[in-house]
Formats: sequence, C-alpha cells, structure tokens
Amino acid sequence: MTCPFCNLTHERILLSNLKGLVIRDGHPISEGHTLIIPRRHVGSLFDLSHGERDALFNLVEEAKRRLDKELKPDAFNIAINDGAAAGQTVPHLHIHLIPRYQGDC
Repeated sequence: MTCPFCNLTHERILLSNLKGLVIRDGHPISEGHTLIIPRRHVGSLFDLSHGERDALFNLVEEAKRRLDKELKPDAFNIAINDGAAAGQTVPHLHIHLIPRYQGDC
C-alpha cells in the first residue's frame, strides 16, 4: 500500500520544517481541520525521536497561530489516533488540529 502522506504534492503543504509538514485534512471535521505529519514514515508518536517530536509540536503551535488569525475559532481539538485499534486509518503518524466553533457540535 502506498502511503498518502509520503507522496504529498508541494501544493498541499501549508507549512513545514526539517522534520514535518502541515496540510489541510482531506476529510475535515470543521473548517480549517489541519494535519501535522512527520517527514519520516513512522506509525506512532512513540517511535519519534525527541527532535522530531519537538519539531512537530512547533508546527502545531505555528498552525494554531495561523488558524487563529485566519478563521478565529473559539477552541481546538488536538488528537492523535495511535494504532489501528485507536482509529488510525493511515499508518503514518499524523496530529489532528481541529478548529472548533461555538455551537458546532
């Protein structure tokens, strides 16, 4: 199976650093639903190096600042489905940054 996160086009990438990428989710829960993905193909948060983990969470913070400015959400869900039994459907780690708006649930 080809990993969809290992073959992203440059047009999809909103933000990046040496260890990770930021894209919009292809099946968003809300407007601005964003994914933060390590460049290295790794399935679990627990398999990241400390440097990779720090770099990914730096991207989470930058993506949040940009979403605040662009969409002005009221809150955020931050989620990681780590493993198939936890609902992970793409076996490449990805962090969901989901803007939430008053009354959207």
